[in-house]
Amino acid sequence: MEKLRIVFMGTPDFAVGILDTILKNNYDIVGVITAADKPAGRGQKIKYSAVKEYALANNLNLLQPTNLKDESFLAELKSLNANLQIVVAFRMLPKVVWEMPSLGTFNLHASLLPNYRGAAPINWAIINGETKTGVTTFFIDDKIDTGAMILSSETEIDPNENAGQLHDRLMSLGSSTVIKTLNLIENGNVTTTIQTEDDDIKTAYKLNKENCKIDWSKSSLEINNLIRGLSPYPASWCLFTDKDQEWNVKIYESKIITESHNFNIGTIISTKKELKIATKDGFIQVLNLQFPGKKKMATAELLNGISFSEGAKAV
Repeated sequence: MEKLRIVFMGTPDFAVGILDTILKNNYDIVGVITAADKPAGRGQKIKYSAVKEYALANNLNLLQPTNLKDESFLAELKSLNANLQIVVAFRMLPKVVWEMPSLGTFNLHASLLPNYRGAAPINWAIINGETKTGVTTFFIDDKIDTGAMILSSETEIDPNENAGQLHDRLMSLGSSTVIKTLNLIENGNVTTTIQTEDDDIKTAYKLNKENCKIDWSKSSLEINNLIRGLSPYPASWCLFTDKDQEWNVKIYESKIITESHNFNIGTIISTKKELKIATKDGFIQVLNLQFPGKKKMATAELLNGISFSEGAKAV
């Protein structure tokens, strides 16, 4: 049984959950690599990654290279004498980095590979109306999320679950899957499965302003899935227009009302407590939203201070 000396690479909260579990299972983490600090927000204050915060709080050896091919970084990485590297939500590694440890470099990805390779697997699984998803560990190769798979674990997606809730469940599932993977590697019992390649593989595209915008001509189910799949971050959005006013509105939570009607698609119907938007097969009732310059709030709270005319539309 080979004693593992691990370098961990990751950046966001999702990676912290995995790193914490590895540490609590008494594995030897000889180094942590995370993104360089960068200014964020209105004040452009320097922001540490979630993994850096955790590494500092737990006195872990921390590296923050800007260039993963830099000779001084590679020398420092080699000096850690790790025999295994684990990557969770980091960035693409050059070959010189991923092939360095004798036992290889494995990645935890938040999907059932080969589906949803890419930047936003949790979001796209919900947006596309999947009923199940999961996590996969695989050895890294020279493409993105294509390497030989070690283990995968599956979970059902609740029809009312949002991306934030699924993120937390997959972080927990991912943690246990990483520990099982470490156990196999430690005991020399790893077997891998090559990923299949076919035209039906779904991709987890990077999220941008365009693919987060609500298209009100779609079905209520598709719209509701988009809202769930982007909540709480980065959030779906659309424009509300009323007479000569226009607002860029983020929608965080909604409910489907299936009924026939004669309203034009996108028509906003509001009372003092409720707001719903007409779709081709019913309505989307908006439960939680954010207007420009205001905090995120329940719809009833917003309707205390604003009312819409009969011609108001969501576009």
